[in-house]
Amino acid sequence: MTSHSCPPKSRSMQWWRTIARRIRVPLGFLTAVLYLFELWRRPPVPAAVAWSLVLVLPGLWLRAYASGYVKKNSELTQTGPYAHTRNPLYLGSSLMAAGFALALLSWPVALVLAAGFAIIYIPVIAGEEQFLRATFPGFDVYCRRVPRLIPRLTTEPPPKGEGAPDAAFSFSLYLKHREYNAAMGAALLYLCLLWLRPVLTTLFHGLR
Repeated sequence: MTSHSCPPKSRSMQWWRTIARRIRVPLGFLTAVLYLFELWRRPPVPAAVAWSLVLVLPGLWLRAYASGYVKKNSELTQTGPYAHTRNPLYLGSSLMAAGFALALLSWPVALVLAAGFAIIYIPVIAGEEQFLRATFPGFDVYCRRVPRLIPRLTTEPPPKGEGAPDAAFSFSLYLKHREYNAAMGAALLYLCLLWLRPVLTTLFHGLR
């Protein structure tokens, strides 16, 4: 799914994007294994799990909200959350990742997730910006108005003839992008946080 961002094209970045694509799946498995290991190593603190919702729920909402506006490869989306940040999908993912790291109070998980953002998202953003700049003449103007990741509180309407100022959230786009999968994944992770360790402990003791 395409988000919006902006630095210049370079051979080193192209090389790094190739590496990022190759290690994305292994890094995901590594993170999952580490998360389960940390969950097994010590029980989650209920207060930390509760506080994690302060990050996870806004992250889920932002991803869902953005998915109802973005029209991949066909329109430079500048409305909804895209009027505040060029990358609301990645910002939402970052909030969710930070929330789940907080739920475990695990520095190793937090460091792996931060490294994953640097290794995966930065090259992906660079590749998307090249496509958007080449495809949409107003992309550079959009970049000057809207920050890359940290959202601005106020908004400016796009220049006349650019974007779609009257665009509204589309539930059909939300369904098309299958963003509900993020909510299902988050729910599964919380079930693991609450029940996986007790279940595994019971099974382990039952086999002894």
